[in-house]
Amino acid sequence: MLIACISIFGMNLNAQEDFRNNLKLGIKAGANYSNVWDENDNDFEANGKAGFVGGAFLHIPIGKFLGVQPELLFAQKGFQGSGVFLGEEYSFSRTTNYLEVPLLFTFKPFPALSIVAGPQYAFLLSQEDNFRSGTYSETEFRDYDNENLRRNTLGAVVGFDVNVNHFVVSPRAGWDFQTNHGDGSSSTPRYKNQWLQLTLGYRF
Repeated sequence: MLIACISIFGMNLNAQEDFRNNLKLGIKAGANYSNVWDENDNDFEANGKAGFVGGAFLHIPIGKFLGVQPELLFAQKGFQGSGVFLGEEYSFSRTTNYLEVPLLFTFKPFPALSIVAGPQYAFLLSQEDNFRSGTYSETEFRDYDNENLRRNTLGAVVGFDVNVNHFVVSPRAGWDFQTNHGDGSSSTPRYKNQWLQLTLGYRF
């Protein structure tokens, strides 16, 4: 991703076209670096975990400087950690696969830069837990069939897009803050995802 960013920034920006008034459909792929935090336990510590993210986006202009950008992404998140229990070292990792729908508002001060922010709805597709201690290891995989669209995790995403003609580099940061149970009720999850994201995309 770093090589790709350097290559894009090395292009001749004099040839940059202004697409701010255009409807744009795009695809993108990259990586998440995610972790969780527990607001009820100050002693809880976890290490970050890298995962894949990819999908499609649609930019809908509202004039030259404003727009709306819904996205549809498959994203891997999770965390990992290790410690000692009863004198035995152990390691644990969790990988969660989400279908994410960010609904981003865009501010486009320049053709080459768009600032984005907005809510994100995430639907948990599957979860894999790996535990290892000495010679013992266990893997548990759970698949979730969620037909109720009101059952989701609500979060927030902020970031920006660097646009060079048809290419776009998209750094993002995001946080989960509410779980919707699908019956009209909601709660604050004890373990919240937080992540950094970097993708490279192409706009048609």
